[in-house]
Amino acid sequence: MIQSIFFWILTLFIAFLAGKGVSKLRLPAILGWLIAGMIFGPNAGNLLTQEALGASWYKTIIMWMQCAFGLMLGTELVWKKIKRYGKALIVTTLMQSLGTFALVSFMFGIVFSCTGIPVFLAFVFGGIALATAPAPALSIVSEFHTKGPVTDTLLPMAVLDDIVGIAVFFTVNAFVTKNVSGGDVSFLMIPVMICLPILIGVVTGIPAGMILKKRNGKAARLVALIGGITITVAIGYLLNTKVFVNIALNYTLLGVAFSAAFSNMLPEEKLDEVTKDFHPILAVCLLGAIVDLGAPLDYHLILGAGLYTFLYIISRAGGKYFGARFGAKWMKMPETVQRYLGFTLLPHSGVSLVFTGIICTTLEGGGESELAVIVKGTIAAAAVINEIIAVIMAKKGFELAGEINGGAS
Repeated sequence: MIQSIFFWILTLFIAFLAGKGVSKLRLPAILGWLIAGMIFGPNAGNLLTQEALGASWYKTIIMWMQCAFGLMLGTELVWKKIKRYGKALIVTTLMQSLGTFALVSFMFGIVFSCTGIPVFLAFVFGGIALATAPAPALSIVSEFHTKGPVTDTLLPMAVLDDIVGIAVFFTVNAFVTKNVSGGDVSFLMIPVMICLPILIGVVTGIPAGMILKKRNGKAARLVALIGGITITVAIGYLLNTKVFVNIALNYTLLGVAFSAAFSNMLPEEKLDEVTKDFHPILAVCLLGAIVDLGAPLDYHLILGAGLYTFLYIISRAGGKYFGARFGAKWMKMPETVQRYLGFTLLPHSGVSLVFTGIICTTLEGGGESELAVIVKGTIAAAAVINEIIAVIMAKKGFELAGEINGGAS
C-alpha cells in the first residue's frame, strides 16, 4: 500500500510537470495531466497499477477529491447570480442534453437497423453521450481565469447537465434491463440518485455555512471546509454501501449541493475569501481527478477505432454544439454564449466510462455479451480520442469568446 501511494504521488508530480510543459505550448495544462495519466496508467507504464486504482484507499481519496472540486460549481450557484439566466439556462441545458441524446440515438439507430444489431442499443449510446464531464472544463476555467457570459453559463449548466444525464441514462438502463431480461425494473432509483446527493449536501452545507459566517481566520475557514467535505463524503459513502447499495452516488453532486448551501448563506465578500482560501486544495483535487480520468484509458484503442467510434464522437459533438447554440439563440442569451458555449461542453470521458461500466453489466447480466463488447470498444476508443480533442476545443471556445484571463485575451 505504501509503495502504491508513493507511485500515485509520483504520477501526480510527473503529471503536474507535464502540465507545465504543455502550458508553454499555449495549451491547457489538463492535456498534460490527462496524457500523463494515460502513459503511467495500467495500460502503459503501469506506475499507477490496476490494483492501486481498485484499492479502497485510492477510491476514498478520489471520492473526496470529486466532492471537493464540486465546490467550484456549487459556489457559483448563488441565487442572485443565476436568477437572471433562470429559464434560459434550463431551456438551453435541456436542448443541448436531450438534443445530443436524440441525435446520437438517431444516427446509431440508422446504422444498427442496416447491420442487424438490435436498435435498442442505439439508445444506450445516446444515454451515455448526453452527459458532460465537468472537471476538464473547470480546470481550464481555473487555469486561465476565464470570466464572462460563457463561463457564467457553463458553471451552473454543468450541474444541471449532470442531473439530466443521470435521469436519462438510468431511464435507458432500466429500459435495457427490462428488454434483455424481461423482468420488472423499479424507476425509483432515478430520483434517489438525483435527490439523495442534494439532500446530503444541503444537510451538511447549512451547518458549514453557519460556521463560516462566524469564522474570519483562513485556518478556521479551511478546517470548516475540509471537515464539511469529509463529513459529506462519509455520509454519502455509508448510505451508498449500507442502504442504497444498488446505486452509484455522484460525489461531485454531493460537493455541489454542500457548497451551494453555504454559498447562499454568506455575503459575497466572505464567499470570495472562502473560495480564494480553498483554491490551492481545489487545484490539487482537479489534478488528481484528471489523472484518474486518464489512467484507465488505453492508447492502443486509438489505432483500433472504427466507424462506431467516429460516429459517436461526431454525432455527440454535433448534438452538444448545435443544441447549445439553438437553445441559447432561442433564449436570446449573449452572442458569445450562442457561438461558443457548445465547445466547452465537449469533454466527456469520466462520465462516459462510468456509464459504460453500468450498462455493460446490465447487458452481460442479460446474456448480451456481444453487445457489451460493442459498447465497451466504442466508448473506450472514443474516450481517448474525444478527450484530447475536446480539451483543446474547450480552451478554444473560451478564447474565441474573449474570456481568457478575465477577458483580457
